[in-house]
This record gives sequence, structure tokens and C-alpha cells, in this order.
Amino acid sequence: MYAIVKTGGKQYRVAKNDLLTVEQLPAGAGETVRIEPVLLLGDGEQVTLGTPVVAGALVEAQVVEQSRGPKLSIFKKRRRKHYRRRTGHRQEQTVLRITNIVAGA
Repeated sequence: MYAIVKTGGKQYRVAKNDLLTVEQLPAGAGETVRIEPVLLLGDGEQVTLGTPVVAGALVEAQVVEQSRGPKLSIFKKRRRKHYRRRTGHRQEQTVLRITNIVAGA
């Protein structure tokens, strides 16, 4: 069984025991979180498409760790004006292990 879920403004395809890296969620390591909304559920032959979400469906996941993504370099420059700025950014992320996919009633 697999599901398409939406979290952090992005959509992910998940199945049981998958590791998933998403935008930071307010939970500590070892805690259980519920991911909603579920946009689609698939079970081999049968596919349930939500309009826009599947009623009563949710995905349960356990937080593995809170981490930071790779450093992105930001460089601004104005030609001929002697203006240069260099900064960096590392996004806060949460690593999840999918434990269960609950289909709606």
C-alpha cells in the first residue's frame, strides 16, 4: 500500500518503512506524528483518489532525527558597481520513518 501525502508545501509518495526527509516538524526524536492530508491511496490494483483529500485517511510516522540540509550558497552582484554579497543557508529538516498507512472509513 502506498499514499501521496502533502506536507511542507510539497507532495511525497510514501509506503510502509520508507525514510522521508521533509520540512521541519515540531516533534522530537522518537515521537509519532500524523501526516495529513492524504491525496491518494493505492493498493496494487485499486486506487482511491481524493477530491481533494481522501476522507479519514492518514499516515503515521516516527521521527528518526531532526537535521539540517546541505549548505546553499547565495551570491549577489551588481556589475560595475563594486557590490558583492555572499551568504549561505541550511534548511531545517525532519527525517521520518513511515510506520502505518490508515485508509479512511
